[in-house]
Amino acid sequence: MMTARDSVIDRVSGLDYGADDYLVKPFAIEELLARVRSLLRRIAIENKSSDQHRSIIQFKDLRIEKENRIARRDDQIINLTKREYDLLLTLVENINIVQSREQLLKEVWGFDSEVETNVVDVYIRYLRNKIDDPESKASYIQTVRGTGYVMRS
Repeated sequence: MMTARDSVIDRVSGLDYGADDYLVKPFAIEELLARVRSLLRRIAIENKSSDQHRSIIQFKDLRIEKENRIARRDDQIINLTKREYDLLLTLVENINIVQSREQLLKEVWGFDSEVETNVVDVYIRYLRNKIDDPESKASYIQTVRGTGYVMRS
């Protein structure tokens, strides 16, 4: 709220009626810009925090419970190792975004990991064997030749 009214009762009323901030005229433009940056930081923090609290991710008939580290397909628990779970979670959190083998290595195995990129291919195969429906010819995880892997909606 920006106003010339500068009494304490006016400030309290403005904030009580829903203003996020109260700026009295005349003001320095630097102060206004600092207040806007502060508000934008709070919004970014709130958005990031709400994304992190999303504890269940649904993709087609797959359901991933982040808090329990459980993956289900049609209410059947899929037994996954830690790496398989982390790999699946990374792919599901990046739907329609192609993940290179290097990105997956960094995200799942860690930045300073000594493993080769073909390890990703091996774990993708393990994961496909566990999550794909044997009666369906389509796979949840798509290979993008020469690039990496993606899960498409």
